[in-house]
Amino acid sequence: MSGGTGETKWRSMATSTRRARERASTRRRIIEAALRILEAEGATALTIRRIATDVEYSAPVVYQHFANKDALVLELVAHGHRLMLAESRRAAEEPDVDRRVLRVAAECIRFAGEHPHLYQVMNSPEVDADERLRAAEPAIAFVEELLTAWAKAHEVVLADPHEACEVLWGTLYGIASLGFLGTVGHERAGRLAEQALRAILLGWRTEAPGNGSRCGTG
Repeated sequence: MSGGTGETKWRSMATSTRRARERASTRRRIIEAALRILEAEGATALTIRRIATDVEYSAPVVYQHFANKDALVLELVAHGHRLMLAESRRAAEEPDVDRRVLRVAAECIRFAGEHPHLYQVMNSPEVDADERLRAAEPAIAFVEELLTAWAKAHEVVLADPHEACEVLWGTLYGIASLGFLGTVGHERAGRLAEQALRAILLGWRTEAPGNGSRCGTG
């Protein structure tokens, strides 16, 4: 009796595990299809029906994983930040702290150029601001750590590291936008970002050590 009960439990667990894997696989396929459509055709092409057709599921299957299009777009926003953060971390392996900041900045511009539609969705006002902020929090924390390390290396006191991060983030976003909108082109956007970052970092260094002023605030 106990052996039979144990075997029944094992089969139940195996079935549950298989279903969980299948569910995760289905969700992954939906996200991958949404990314393909987004990258190729832009956000206006993203519909639940179109995604379902692309992965050869019915629309109700997609709705089992995402309550609506907004929920799916939010997942794409989070995915984009995870991808950009992973690539930025690789750039941050640069040992020289100044070049490290510039390389991370260049990586953000490159990411925006290679994934323009995804980058736009990641910063779209159509996505709830609080949700966007939550999705971006790991990337923001990474940039704050980067700036804190830079400031320590140069004995610069950042009065508000979070605000300094916003200065950096806003500068890169503005220049990246000029790139993917075709105003200046991607290559020039990269050069402009480097010039802007060098000027900002030099300004913070110039303000700080000799007179004890605190940088990073307006």
